[in-house]
Amino acid sequence: MKPVLVTGASGFLGWHVARVLIERGLRVRGLVRKPGSIRELPVEEVVGDLRDRESLTRALTGCGLVFHVAADYRLWAKDKGEIYQSNVKGTRNLLEAARACGAERVVYTSTVGCIGFVPGGDGDETTPVTLESMTGAYKRSKYMAEQVALDFARRGFPVVIVNPTAPVGDHDIKPTPTGKTIVDFLKGNMPAYVDTGLNLVDVREVAEGHWLACEKGVPGERYILGSENLTLQQIFERLAAISGIPAPGVKIPWVIALAAGAANTAWSGMTGQEPRVPLDAVRMARKKMFVTHAKARRELGFEPSLSDAALRRAVSWFQANGYC
Repeated sequence: MKPVLVTGASGFLGWHVARVLIERGLRVRGLVRKPGSIRELPVEEVVGDLRDRESLTRALTGCGLVFHVAADYRLWAKDKGEIYQSNVKGTRNLLEAARACGAERVVYTSTVGCIGFVPGGDGDETTPVTLESMTGAYKRSKYMAEQVALDFARRGFPVVIVNPTAPVGDHDIKPTPTGKTIVDFLKGNMPAYVDTGLNLVDVREVAEGHWLACEKGVPGERYILGSENLTLQQIFERLAAISGIPAPGVKIPWVIALAAGAANTAWSGMTGQEPRVPLDAVRMARKKMFVTHAKARRELGFEPSLSDAALRRAVSWFQANGYC
């Protein structure tokens, strides 16, 4: 049996993708920067870096399937070039090495941030979007990386693209920006909210969606892996029902949040410490990131549940592991 390579298997989504593959009896190899990074799963670790082509060749040798989940998922970095190096150059390196090593299929994990949004409606895989409409280094880099993946597919290499929305659930180790919002809520650090919205989805179901994309996805096509469109206020109300912690009742005007984000990020630029309110996060919040997963349901058989169970697992896991 050929091994399956998962990049990012030590992270939140990648860990769950690796778990899904193991449950299907596949032999999983994980690309890691440090040995011992992948916990609780029987994964063969290979030390490497997306910016190091030779290390990718070592990791990919003998692999049939590849799940490229790894990304530099930060909404702030003192050196934004690091984000582009990992997400854009790293994706090109990975795909070039996968093609050279004879990989049979690659599932590339993009983001809902590369989907266009419709005012008052739901975006889908056909909604027009441009690089100029991307906010911040993370979204721009992921858009550019997605274009790299599409170019490989157009030239005949079997790359299928998935666009997860905002996964929630257990094992959000870092945590992700969405997970950090949950942790801040549980710690009582969310006294107010802005009028924004996003699409939540169970991380376990997103991982299952990766396998469905591998089995049934068409190379060169994009598939949104999401579930439920919710306002931030609705998310806090659900967290309040789960945790017993009151939801914030004060809505902050966007311009005030923007000013706070600008000041906080400017201070971080001087100190090097991560901002509590990244400016790019506030800019993203101006739009409700509502989308539909109809294409993935129709073509892949992706049938996600509502987000309540995933939110409960996230709360329990964060509490049990000392995050709050």
